Amino acid sequence: MKYTRIAALAAVGVAATLSLTACGGSDTGKDSSAQGSSASSSSSSTNDGPATDGSSSGGGSTPDGGSKPQGGPGSGAAQAGGATGSGSGQSTKAGDTGSGATQTGGKVTFCKTANLAIDAHNAAPDTVSGRIDVTMVNRGSTTCSATGFAGVDIKDADHTSSPIERGPAQPRITILKPGDAAVFDIAYDIDNSGNSLTSPTDILVTPPNETHTVSLKWPAGAGKIKGAYTDVQVYPTHTTK
Repeated sequence: MKYTRIAALAAVGVAATLSLTACGGSDTGKDSSAQGSSASSSSSSTNDGPATDGSSSGGGSTPDGGSKPQGGPGSGAAQAGGATGSGSGQSTKAGDTGSGATQTGGKVTFCKTANLAIDAHNAAPDTVSGRIDVTMVNRGSTTCSATGFAGVDIKDADHTSSPIERGPAQPRITILKPGDAAVFDIAYDIDNSGNSLTSPTDILVTPPNETHTVSLKWPAGAGKIKGAYTDVQVYPTHTTK
């Protein structure tokens, strides 16, 4: 009878141990399942938010919610073409160095002094407004540009030379084919008092964008200059057509 009780107690102990083991295994399974569920939830939350790394470079949604354009094979060429188009469409201001050549695709060079026939004549419209027209004829065999301001100095009877300032005007594109002429004006007020302080004898002309100068006689019949040479102005070239 004693041995029967011991055996019964032993059986109860084994059963209790097995029960505890089963309970421990169940808890471990729950923990593992909870971890898996947490990882899945974290992954789902990341995918729902704004793309900030690899997804943004692949043409997906940008952080501001807009749609990023796809970078297809032709996108780079399209951007380059747009930049080139905007660059080639830029225009140059009249009077800029080389503006004449720009208008003709870079094939026209500036007129050389040696290829120009230059002379000056009195063109005063009345007895108050003095004006001298300086004409330049292209005697060369190719088209050239005379765009801009000519350099002008007036030589006085005392053998001094005074540079003439530019008048308030914008240059115009002046392209000369062989035989074409350009003209520019020298303007001043005429002194009718007989007390002029100047005695001009020559006009020294350097064509636009040139360094070689020609000397022209002060035109016969031109009125005396009122004031000083600083009161005389030269204006840009233009065509006579």
